[in-house]
Amino acid sequence: MMARFGGVVVAGGVLALSVATLGEATAYGPDYQVPLHQPTPITAAGFGEHSAQCGSIPDTEDGWHFVLPDDFTVFVSLTVTFSPGGAQTITSFGPPTDKHAFAGSAPGAVLESASAIVKTETGQTQVLWFNLSHTCPATATATATPTPSGTPTTTPTETPTPTPSGTLTTTATPTVTPTTPASPSPSPPAPAAPAPAPTPVTTTLPVTG
Repeated sequence: MMARFGGVVVAGGVLALSVATLGEATAYGPDYQVPLHQPTPITAAGFGEHSAQCGSIPDTEDGWHFVLPDDFTVFVSLTVTFSPGGAQTITSFGPPTDKHAFAGSAPGAVLESASAIVKTETGQTQVLWFNLSHTCPATATATATPTPSGTPTTTPTETPTPTPSGTLTTTATPTVTPTTPASPSPSPPAPAAPAPAPTPVTTTLPVTG
């Protein structure tokens, strides 16, 4: 037997809340930025509060656990800068809720700065900062991954180009030096042509008695 009374379903004596009665999503105001409450620089080993585990940070790294000071504000993003390591921006939070944030750094790294973008539930007072709750100094040393064994890589050997056998005779090309031709000797003058023989003149004298 089943009956409905004002959004509550009664089925076999068991009450089940209908979808209409489920809680609504939390409404938040605009995002805003807040600083870290503790002054920097800070090292994980030098911080006063230590814990064995910081979220999912491995024990080969220094772990850092940040938390917001009330239950009405959550992280939107967290930016931390380590030396060495540089800056990293975190956008995934928890557990258990988004008011908790975790970061990892190299063992012995110094936290140089930290700031966060947060949002507060509508109607609640905005927070002024967030806190470094505790740190988790590294307790193990990272093990280098061994190189897998297998077939050794053969480096191809370059085959030299054979040099043809025999004696190579090289003929030198003679250098030709241009020679300036000597000036030709003047030709002897041609002999003068012989004078023509005189033509005999025959004179016929008149006969006189």
